[in-house]
Amino acid sequence: MQEGLLKVVIDGKERRYRPGTRLYEIAGEYQPQYPFDIILASVNGKLSELHKKVKNDSEIRFVTTAEKPGMQAYQRSATLMMLKAFHEVVGHDRIRKLAVDFSVGKGFFVDPEGDFEITEELLGKVKAKMEEYVERKLPIMKRSVNTQEAVELFDRYGLHDKARLFSFRRVSRTNLYSLDGFEDYFYGYMAQNTGYIKYFDLIPYEHGFVLMLPTMENPSVLPEFAPSRKLFEVLRESSVWGKKMEIADVGALNERICRGGATQLILIQEALQEKRIGQIAEQIANQPDKKFIMIAGPSSSGKTTFSYRLSVQLQALGLKPHPIAVDDYFINRVNSPRDENGEYDYEALECLDIEQFNTDMNRLLAGETVEMPQYNFISGEREYKGKYLTLGRDDILVIEGIHCLNDRLSCSLPGKSKFRIYISALTQLNIDEHNRIPTTDGRLIRRMVRDARTRGASARDTIARWPSVRRGEEKNIFPFQEEADVMFNSASVYELSVLKLYAEPILFQIPRDCPEYGEAKRLLKFLDYFLGVDSKTIPNNSIVREFIGGSCFPV
Repeated sequence: MQEGLLKVVIDGKERRYRPGTRLYEIAGEYQPQYPFDIILASVNGKLSELHKKVKNDSEIRFVTTAEKPGMQAYQRSATLMMLKAFHEVVGHDRIRKLAVDFSVGKGFFVDPEGDFEITEELLGKVKAKMEEYVERKLPIMKRSVNTQEAVELFDRYGLHDKARLFSFRRVSRTNLYSLDGFEDYFYGYMAQNTGYIKYFDLIPYEHGFVLMLPTMENPSVLPEFAPSRKLFEVLRESSVWGKKMEIADVGALNERICRGGATQLILIQEALQEKRIGQIAEQIANQPDKKFIMIAGPSSSGKTTFSYRLSVQLQALGLKPHPIAVDDYFINRVNSPRDENGEYDYEALECLDIEQFNTDMNRLLAGETVEMPQYNFISGEREYKGKYLTLGRDDILVIEGIHCLNDRLSCSLPGKSKFRIYISALTQLNIDEHNRIPTTDGRLIRRMVRDARTRGASARDTIARWPSVRRGEEKNIFPFQEEADVMFNSASVYELSVLKLYAEPILFQIPRDCPEYGEAKRLLKFLDYFLGVDSKTIPNNSIVREFIGGSCFPV
């Protein structure tokens, strides 16, 4: 054994390295053993970029692009490459904004403003410049600066959204990333150089373009661009509303809160949602043949509260709605299907008694009286407790559940009797122009807060289960979203400032030595961008109340 060498344990095997060896050098030795690209490393349980040096005896676990932190690093690095290439091809003076807004068809929609036109020719030149960066393997450099210095730099660069954001930061220093002289801020870790970013495309779409990138599920292949037209329109509508309200990013939201505008903002947001729910109710009332309102959406989208608020609006129009939860048609737990890990797969359609559901709904449609079931989540059994229902001329069923847009659930019901609604929490805020907020983060935080309040589940439990929930959504919900007659965005522009006060204490409870700590740390850093807002002025019929408590509905 050579003197002065460090002991490094990798994949359970001990190796020896010189102090100061870079992580990317070690990763290069091990890359042939991994099916996907190593892009980060976990050193003694702490996530690290590959330019870091090994300074002490360490245990290393490599992170590939097939894992969430790895793919997020890939996405950030690709975004930096795109921005750098765009500025180089078009020219700094001709660009006012390149906002990375929201996810569209497995890619990121970029909303441009400036003295140029988005064409296939222009995007071809930008893509060619990005490919040049990949060939050159340009290092992505990181430097730490005083936060006040960062604010001044951002103002000088014309990145006023970032300057505004960092004027509210409590940390004393900030990490900036640069690529061949092009400097920006990114929320999270980056690749060591541009050679790691091999797969991307730029596709013109609507008034902007989409930066296509691979997914965690298949990180070495670009998915086909298959945009959801209806979903895009809802996202764009929310984005336009945010700009009209002058709250397109977290810094602008914080400014509004500082000026004492939180209460007014809450009232405006709730009024906007109530107006939209009223419009949907009018659409339904104008189609008297619609007897089954089928509401679907991913986890923590606010389906239950939405169904009750829609029912109120339908009552105001003279109809008699009856909310029904599809979950009451769960088969007995012991008969439920299991996933690949042997756990009950509650997201599977086979968890539901489809035959009984269709029988009951058809009997109701025929004017018969039906005893409605109630699922006991404690015993895991479906029960009948004398709850009977008969549909009259003005009666209508408001049915909510994750499978409601899948015609296999309501296979025997006449299509003309169904009105389909897709609901999701489509966060309209960005951290800043180049750092988007994934809608899944907003829903995860909602679910953590609700689970801790109503189900006795820790934030660690919710984070651990979230990948399984997401897989279920990809399989059972998202493929059917375009079947909806209308879409509803249940996200509120103010809600993360409210949820912050509930989420932070339960996230801090997650121990450092557990697998969920890394995700908890990321979410805590994310919530640190927001100023907190007290929930006392939120109306008791708000969708946000479904998660923080205090709702007037049985949610």
